[in-house]
Parts: sequence; structure tokens; C-alpha cells
Amino acid sequence: MPAKSKAQQKAAGAALSAKRGETPKSELKGASKQMVESMSEKQLEEFASTKRKGKPQHVSK
Repeated sequence: MPAKSKAQQKAAGAALSAKRGETPKSELKGASKQMVESMSEKQLEEFASTKRKGKPQHVSK
């Protein structure tokens, strides 16, 4: 499932970094904090690797 916004993609990248041990989990904020706990590394890779071109900054719920 691709990310729907740039913000979602950035949060997935931060969560992926923490999941791999490259960034301390204590540095995560907001959505990335929830993503690291609830998503697998493969799911996070899919979200983080989404192309940014044409994506809005944020998506309303």
C-alpha cells in the first residue's frame, strides 16, 4: 500500500529507521511512533519508498 501524502511517507521513513535500529525509538514523534509498533518492516518499506511527485503534503481524514 503506497503512502497517500508526503507526511505519511516521511513518518514511515522515520519509523523504518527506528525499526532497523538506526535511530532511537525515543526520538520518534506522532504517527511514526505508532507506525513502528503496528507495522512490519516490509510494510514500512512500501510506505517509505512511495514516489513523492504529485502527493499532497497532508491528507485530511
